[in-house]
Amino acid sequence: MAERREIRLFSYGTLRQRNVQLATFGRKLEGSDDALVGFARTMVEITDPEVIATSGETHHPIVTRSGNPADEVAGTVFSITAAELAAADSYEVSDYRRIAVRLRSGTEAFVYVRAADAS
Repeated sequence: MAERREIRLFSYGTLRQRNVQLATFGRKLEGSDDALVGFARTMVEITDPEVIATSGETHHPIVTRSGNPADEVAGTVFSITAAELAAADSYEVSDYRRIAVRLRSGTEAFVYVRAADAS
């Protein structure tokens, strides 16, 4: 039997909402508090009708690199499957790109950031 790699996903926004998790993953995720260092949180307007219907919001939080190591964005880190990561990728609109980061705790996780900051 193949070893299952644990995937960690850090969320600071709508992926923490129970209704979004049920619609996106088919289950409620369990997670722990953590923080993303060197980023600042702002808002982005969402125009995708499916995403708006799922989240109930027309504006979602988004993070950008601040260049200041004192800046932190609080959120939750979840353990998910590869299929759930693909579902999260499908949920996020083109304003977001997924990158790998090290959180304040030292945990390595994926996070969705402003697409312009993903390179």
